[in-house]
Amino acid sequence: MKELKMQFFLGDSEYFTALRLVSGAVCNAYGAGFDALEDFKVCVTESALILKNCGFEIVDVTFGGTEEVTCVLCGKGGKPSDGDNELSLALVSALVRECKFEKNGEVIEKVILKI
Repeated sequence: MKELKMQFFLGDSEYFTALRLVSGAVCNAYGAGFDALEDFKVCVTESALILKNCGFEIVDVTFGGTEEVTCVLCGKGGKPSDGDNELSLALVSALVRECKFEKNGEVIEKVILKI
């Protein structure tokens, strides 16, 4: 699959709906099962919320992969700080096959998801 990239302002909740729809479409293109598709949509959206809680203003999202669906979300702009994301981190970690969180100090700047 070729990469699909999008960028949006984290302050507008309507973009989170669009992100969920795109996540589902990408999973569908890979032939992911219903449960994996639903879990992935939740995790992608929750990851964007993590970046919002960390004070980022914009998120860059890249979908891709060859044999598995991947999504990389990177926070940009704003005033990054350590956000309270304990519940979100537990949820994301539990629902996808693999997730990585890249930090600058205590601030999560990037989330990498794979199903």
